[in-house]
Amino acid sequence: MRRTLVSICVLQAFSPLSWAEVEPVEKTGIELQATNITGTADYETAQGPVQGYRATRSASATRTDTSIHETPQSISVVTKDAVEDIGATRLQDALDYAGGVGRANNFGGQGLTTFTVRGFTTGEFYRNGFPINRGYPNMPDANTIERLEVLRGPATMLYGRGDPGGTFNVVSKQPLPESTVTLGSQLNDQGMKRGTLDASGPLDEEGRLAYRLNVVGEGGDTFRDHVETERYGVTPVITWQATDATKVIFEGDFMRNNHPLDRGLTRFATQKGTASRDTFWGDKDVGKLHNDNNMAQLRFEHLLNDNWTLGGGFQWLDGTLKGNAIEANSLAADGHTLNRNFNYRKLEWTDKDTQLNLTGHFATGGFEHTLLTGVEFEDYDYKSIIQRSAAAYTSDIFNPVYGKPRPALVSTPTHDKENLKTYAAFVQDQVALTERLKVLAGARFERFEHQYESYVPGTKNWEASDNAVTPRVGVTYDLTDSLAVYADGARSFKPNTGAARTGEGFEPEKGKSYEMGIKWEALDHQLSVDAAIYQIDKKNVLTTDPADPTATFKVAAGQVRSRGFDLNVAGNLTPEWRVIGGYAYVDAEVTKDNTIRVGSRLANIPRNSFSLLNVYEFQDGSLKGLGLGAGVKYVDERVGQTSNTPFTMDAYTVVDLLGYYKVNEKVRLNLDVKNLFNREYEEGAFGNIYAYPGAPRTVQMGISYTL
Repeated sequence: MRRTLVSICVLQAFSPLSWAEVEPVEKTGIELQATNITGTADYETAQGPVQGYRATRSASATRTDTSIHETPQSISVVTKDAVEDIGATRLQDALDYAGGVGRANNFGGQGLTTFTVRGFTTGEFYRNGFPINRGYPNMPDANTIERLEVLRGPATMLYGRGDPGGTFNVVSKQPLPESTVTLGSQLNDQGMKRGTLDASGPLDEEGRLAYRLNVVGEGGDTFRDHVETERYGVTPVITWQATDATKVIFEGDFMRNNHPLDRGLTRFATQKGTASRDTFWGDKDVGKLHNDNNMAQLRFEHLLNDNWTLGGGFQWLDGTLKGNAIEANSLAADGHTLNRNFNYRKLEWTDKDTQLNLTGHFATGGFEHTLLTGVEFEDYDYKSIIQRSAAAYTSDIFNPVYGKPRPALVSTPTHDKENLKTYAAFVQDQVALTERLKVLAGARFERFEHQYESYVPGTKNWEASDNAVTPRVGVTYDLTDSLAVYADGARSFKPNTGAARTGEGFEPEKGKSYEMGIKWEALDHQLSVDAAIYQIDKKNVLTTDPADPTATFKVAAGQVRSRGFDLNVAGNLTPEWRVIGGYAYVDAEVTKDNTIRVGSRLANIPRNSFSLLNVYEFQDGSLKGLGLGAGVKYVDERVGQTSNTPFTMDAYTVVDLLGYYKVNEKVRLNLDVKNLFNREYEEGAFGNIYAYPGAPRTVQMGISYTL
């Protein structure tokens, strides 16, 4: 702990005075552009709007405003225009065409969707650089997204503990310079109804104080029998240009999601066939789980001088997930009678995250530098109670019986609380060695202190703590003005949850990644093409304790590996034609385990996946304002669990059609057909029992009107 605090003090000793003897580099404006209250600019910024589908800059992979072409990491940006064109309502819809991103566990429809990236399941979600994946979060609503960025490979050096496959950063919509109000409405033939409000503008005559307010209300039926949903959200943003050098931003996101716990279809090995995709084997009278999530961010950025910027902020998260639910236990010998339990859960969490960053631009020794140092402190609390029934509570997989009397809640298998504190400091330097050769190097020093306390008799309390150093080194070389090659190496770590047979905590998961690729600005810089090969190794994966005859306890001794190739494209090929998509080949397998065979595939990971969206918008003539598009998504077969006896989910191809018409500058109409050929498929699996079905052919209509 002492060494960590010393490191923090040393890193924060970097200041403009420390570089008084070096040659300054001309730099204007404030480094963090997320608070640009003008909303538009003659040039693209890392957190600002993007014209069309092709972004050229990002801050997600470096925490500085950096050209994507010069960043030694694979990055995809799903822009607001792409989100709007596909009629996305959830973050997961927006990721469908990000390239190489697949769906995994959606926690019974509650919004906690995890994804697969580069062979690993990840739920690493950030909003403007702050973590929003603590507890059981709702997915951000698409109406609040300015751009959604996918970082492939570890991002631990900048963001701390996390999975090595990938990280997602949501850049939210910011205030606009002129008053505007947009009302929207969407509905589909499955029963969904949705209304949105997006209002923005200045709050004073000088435009130093501005706001943005997004509101969403959604509800109705789904394609699943007796599964009705409700979703409400309010997202205010206020920016204050306190002085010419200082900006302050308050941002909130307050959302409630009411949804039955719907795990999808069962996939027991002994069941006689698979039920239709609309079959819900829960009970319509049990009610919904209520998922409330509240977030508040207070961010600031202050220009110390032309070359140095101080920025950071504080985020507070608070949430609860509570209500009744039904879950499957086992299958009777007849192959169709499902044994279930009735249960109640109340989960509560609070997370407080504080960040402080210092960014400087200078030249020394003939080299230009962009230096970033930062410190971070996070305090996460979590409490949970789960009660279950024990009496017989059956149904039929193929012909569910609803309305059975609920059995009593007689056991409390979960009643606990935990606290996780992290202290971190990091430093990163981006150096231009020549006009064409650029190097990025950095390291994060992090300590976590993890405490767990259980009130269930016979369950042991435990404590765990560890220090981690996660370095990263990358190099980019421009072969030509449009073609660059790069290489990157990075490490990651993530604390394991739970306790060993002897009562102590586990060693954290640790990963290392190597990546090489090219970045090509093709077709006169209108099409961005990124291609990379990589290998990621992860150790200390939890596996069965060989000394435990009951196979109840775990040890951190497993190892897994993923290696493959991905290719991603995004561009505005002409003023009319936009395209985004990607291809990924992934070989992900177990390399060491106590019970699982070496070579076993990792759950939910397809060997091949492909997505491509093409949109054409007429610019002239009688069809001006009409946009037509088609998207195709292919996902190879996957296993439902990392085990010796997993079930397999078949490969599938889904085709989407979209159309919109800009009647004038105020009115836009949308008509989309999703899953045009009504393909039956499974999105992802959980626990070797469940597989969640994909939606059938769905016709969605929408209208937006700007006042």
